[in-house]
Amino acid sequence: MTLASVPLELSISEPAQFLRQLFDIAVRRAQPAMAMESHLPGLPTGRTLVLGAGKAAGAMAHGLEKAWPVDAPLSGVVVTRYGHVPPQHRNAAASRIEIVEAAHPVPDEAGEAAAQRMLALTAGLSQDDLVICLISGGGSSLLTLPAEGLTLADKQRINQQLLASGATIHEMNTLRKHLSRIKGGRLAAACHPARVVTLAISDVPGDDLAVIASGPTVPDASTCADALEVIHRYRIDVPSSVMRDLERGTLETPKPGSALFAGHSTHMIATPRQSLEAAADAARAAGLNACVLSDEIEGESRDIGRMHAALARAVANDQGAFQRPCVLLSGGETAVTLTRLPEGAKPGRGGRAGEFCLGLAEGLQAQAGVWGLAADTDGIDGVEDNAGALVTPDTVARGKAAGLSLADHIARHDAYAYFQAIGDLVVTGPTHTNVNDFRAVLIL
Repeated sequence: MTLASVPLELSISEPAQFLRQLFDIAVRRAQPAMAMESHLPGLPTGRTLVLGAGKAAGAMAHGLEKAWPVDAPLSGVVVTRYGHVPPQHRNAAASRIEIVEAAHPVPDEAGEAAAQRMLALTAGLSQDDLVICLISGGGSSLLTLPAEGLTLADKQRINQQLLASGATIHEMNTLRKHLSRIKGGRLAAACHPARVVTLAISDVPGDDLAVIASGPTVPDASTCADALEVIHRYRIDVPSSVMRDLERGTLETPKPGSALFAGHSTHMIATPRQSLEAAADAARAAGLNACVLSDEIEGESRDIGRMHAALARAVANDQGAFQRPCVLLSGGETAVTLTRLPEGAKPGRGGRAGEFCLGLAEGLQAQAGVWGLAADTDGIDGVEDNAGALVTPDTVARGKAAGLSLADHIARHDAYAYFQAIGDLVVTGPTHTNVNDFRAVLIL
């Protein structure tokens, strides 16, 4: 099913299809074209430069270019994840904004080269010029330019440690900002004295612009001391020279109140809450009770899955705060802390959405009348080719019939293999947007 084919009327007669349709509605609400034109600034007297980074940067750039006057000067470059350039942009005869591709979640040379190009393009900007920055989730990895004393290999190693640590996105990006020459407000500082307008799609709990893509265009209130705290808390290995620079405060970021940000403006064009509310409205139109639990849920993915299972079982047994038939919706950014594997066990595959589904299936205990879906709204769960997975009342039974142990797959963080074997991976391909996790639990 494509996003364009989402039906206007939903039916719960096919629970799995119903949940997938809710996901598609949530993703469609977050498409940049839905809101780009209404947030564009007026034309400057000078030139307009477009810079950007994130999983939605390609779609944002394409939408901006379509809405921008054809006779008005426009140029620039944005970086997105490999495979996330919109097809309509690839097929365009000519484009004023270049879209380049780089690696996510671990940065590569292409991302570093893109960051260097962006800084180079800011040279010579004047107060008559306008810079439109298109920022979305994933930009922290895609827009990488190591601080003095760090190499790209260092940044790759540090990023891999952070991803495996269980740190929250706020904590990870606090450190990333202080180890970069372009994040944490430094891109905006390089644009001075031009006016900067930031258009953002949120993928973080709380929609904090300083956290989205590590805030390259907004002031950073976090400090070198905060970055050191993350290093110590999660035992992140960084070069001794960088540790000394952090301790001395020489890697500090531009702070709120700085004249560098005078006259700048920011606009949030899509958020997780908006997408969850769109799904909730669709569910209510189909005759269900719908509750958005929160768009800011964090924690271990499997544990959040078990928590949702406890809520669902209570509702299914008419003991909860919600009346069935209902759907419980939530978002946020959970984590997968890679634990020591059982002796002789092979490491598994999968991201936080799949791990949530493992925890949900375990916690539901084959509860009748409950289905669940968790997926990443960018269409990629971790580094796999699926967006997430589906849980049904017989998920565990079908797993056993296929010779699978749910406990073993949980212990090895192997959600992908489990749900692939029973045919319940959710595969969408790149969606060209990113408003973080989408979770829906249906209780009939």
